[in-house]
This record gives sequence, C-alpha cells and structure tokens, in this order.
Amino acid sequence: MDITKSQRHRGIVNRSAPTATIVPVVIYEDVGKAIDWLCGAFGFTERLRAGGRDGRATHAQLSVGEGAVMLGAQGAEFRPPRSDEVNQYVLVRVEDVDRHFEHAQRSGARIVHQPTNMPFGERVYTAQDFAGHRWTFSQSIADVAPEQWGATEAKS
Repeated sequence: MDITKSQRHRGIVNRSAPTATIVPVVIYEDVGKAIDWLCGAFGFTERLRAGGRDGRATHAQLSVGEGAVMLGAQGAEFRPPRSDEVNQYVLVRVEDVDRHFEHAQRSGARIVHQPTNMPFGERVYTAQDFAGHRWTFSQSIADVAPEQWGATEAKS
C-alpha cells in the first residue's frame, strides 16, 4: 500500500489551518465586511485573516463551536452567489435556535425560513447574509430513528 505524503505527516498540527475535518469556503466580494457581518449577526469568531498588498482582506478563517468556515475573495472562477440563486448553503449547529434566530434577525439577516421543527428531530431556520449566501442553523430537539422519517442507515 502506498503511503501518501499527508499520511506521513499526520502528527503535524498546523496553526494556520482549521482543525475541523470539513471546512466550507464561502466567496465574498468584500471579505472584511463579511468577517464583521458574520461575527456580528451569527456569532462567529474571527480566527485569522490575510490580506493583499492593498491591505484588503482576501482570506479569513472563522470559528463556530468546534467547526470552522473560511472566507475567500472573489476572483478568477470564484464568485459570490447571484440574486435568488442557491448553489450551496452551510449548516451550523447551535445550542438555541430561537435565541440565535432573534439575534440574527436583529442584526439584519434576511430570514428565508422561520424556525421550524423538522420530522428528523431538528429545529432549524435559514437566513441569508448581506452577500446572498444561505446559512441554516440547527438545534437537536429529539433523538429520532432514521426510519421514523423515511431515511435508512447505510449498510457497512
């Protein structure tokens, strides 16, 4: 079996990279504005930012709970979403969806879907940020077996 370079370096903890296993990267026209808005409206914490020669932020890492999201500046094939177009969204788990919803609404988030109890045991709401990205926030409210709402667990 071939050992890849990443497998050989498993013991390295890179302070410049988030520790989460999956990290979405969301593209913005103005990364600095996105940092301020997402931290203010959704309660994220800025972990780091990098800038171009002109001093504008071109990349950032934000933390939320045990997860992370990266922000990137538009350029080349990377573009923010177009109006009324959803080609991705980020799901963020929070402790209290209703409290989070109230804060996001007061902070100017456009609410796409009000808090709703879902048949799979989650309470969720969806908001759109200032640039048009969709964010769904979720709180577990019950332990529901997958077959109770029409899903099946994958067989090993």
